[in-house]
Amino acid sequence: MSAILTLESLGVRLPPGADRSHALQDVSLAVAANEILCVVGESGSGKSMTAGAIMRLLPRGVAIDGGRVLFEDRDLVRADEAEMRRIRGAGIAMIFQEPMTALNPLRTIGDQIGEMFAIHTDLSKAAIRDRMLGLLEEVRIPDPRLASRAYPHELSGGQRQRAMIAMALALDPKVLIADEPTTALDVTTQAQILALIRDLQRRQGTAVLFITHDFGVVAEIADRVAVMQHGRVVEQGPADAVLDRPQHDYTRQLIAAVPPLAAPPPRALSDTSVLTIEHVSKTYRTGGFLGRGARVTHAVKDVSLRLPKGGTLGVVGESGSGKSTLARCIVRLVDPDAGSVMLEGTDLAGLTRAEMRRQSRHIQMVFQDPFASLNPRRRAGDLVAQGPIVHGTPPARARARARELFALVGLDPASADRFPHEFSGGQRQRIGLARALALEPRILVADEPVSALDVSVQAQVLKLLGELRQRFGLSIIFITHDLRVAAQICDLVAVMKDGEVVERGLVADVFGAPQHPYTRALLASIPGRGFGVARPVATT
Repeated sequence: MSAILTLESLGVRLPPGADRSHALQDVSLAVAANEILCVVGESGSGKSMTAGAIMRLLPRGVAIDGGRVLFEDRDLVRADEAEMRRIRGAGIAMIFQEPMTALNPLRTIGDQIGEMFAIHTDLSKAAIRDRMLGLLEEVRIPDPRLASRAYPHELSGGQRQRAMIAMALALDPKVLIADEPTTALDVTTQAQILALIRDLQRRQGTAVLFITHDFGVVAEIADRVAVMQHGRVVEQGPADAVLDRPQHDYTRQLIAAVPPLAAPPPRALSDTSVLTIEHVSKTYRTGGFLGRGARVTHAVKDVSLRLPKGGTLGVVGESGSGKSTLARCIVRLVDPDAGSVMLEGTDLAGLTRAEMRRQSRHIQMVFQDPFASLNPRRRAGDLVAQGPIVHGTPPARARARARELFALVGLDPASADRFPHEFSGGQRQRIGLARALALEPRILVADEPVSALDVSVQAQVLKLLGELRQRFGLSIIFITHDLRVAAQICDLVAVMKDGEVVERGLVADVFGAPQHPYTRALLASIPGRGFGVARPVATT
């Protein structure tokens, strides 16, 4: 089968002062019509830079310095900007990782899709509108007419991604580049988007270059796989061969780091509850004038849960299920409307702000995005020492303890003088853990702490959490939409839907024999569900 897009010994040079000279070195890839080539690797491996080089959309100071990018016998490396504008969208289209930043927030979805036809075709306004609505229907957005008049913030994450796919497919491109298009999506929405891309690719014969770090996604849709490390392709071949018989050590390490869906043998759990949540509810009311048109959202509805001492309770579900709102109610970042949160006899829900500040040393939170939760103007060591200082520890002692905690979570104590932007994503999450542990809490509430991390870094953080739980006798509430992760780190699991707990129990029981239709739907939607079932557990 002849290739539509071919990369030959492609090199991309980084600006002076970067940690290495090249983002890409000697990269050779090819993708044919009606084929999905998955490019997989960790952050910094060169996956997205490869997409940027193909589209000639590279950051300032970064330049192609060797090789060829052949598309229909044209070398895009040597094409001028006018020719690239004709190719982008019409010949090669791209779906970006985060549609909220890729879509114009000031224009409706219909206007943005219609612009593709207005720029590249001579269609009338009526014809453009018909084609635009047809595309929205093709990507299965509910009520295309209403969606076409919506602004990006008025759509869900899955609907925004579908709108991006509609825009990418508008001009029937021969090549579709999908750069991590499902990373931020829930498992059921992710499954729908993957099925949609596969279905459209088969019907239109499109060549798809799919960039991802998720081997479950690779197992689900790939025809061929290319593995990248440090800007080089270290292994490529048919999907079955690479996944089942990897040749390169790096590929084997990545695959071994994927958490299996099968839960490890259950641990013995204490009969003593360190935290008891009883009938907690939280309702949000927004919009409306004098009560008209107001929207009422029951984010958490009558939730009751128990966290055993030294155990880990997973709370799983899709976006909007109420997981994060429940976590914020527990630590009093938001006030519950009803119910109690009993921490060893003290009802946190009934405390004043001053009383809650005193209790906060016993229950600490680790956030999903460590970069957003760390003050960029303060040094990492000061951020870790801040809590103990507020609670009365002398500054010198608190800073010395911060350095000890850096070593405990696997960071160089000397790096405590650096700022958050000088650390990688995985290192920032370790700083978040160190900050939470600085107050020696009894309970950690971890809200999606590994969802933004590469698979190998994710495995390291999960292993660290398991070791800290055992070493300090921590009890953990672990919020996640990744059921593979929940299976490995959690003892108990509660499944939330529309603010309610629909199923709960030992993780092996719930995942092994789910009783509720929603739980079964979540498990059935996991991409590459059978991939890695028999691999050993990576956590303690």
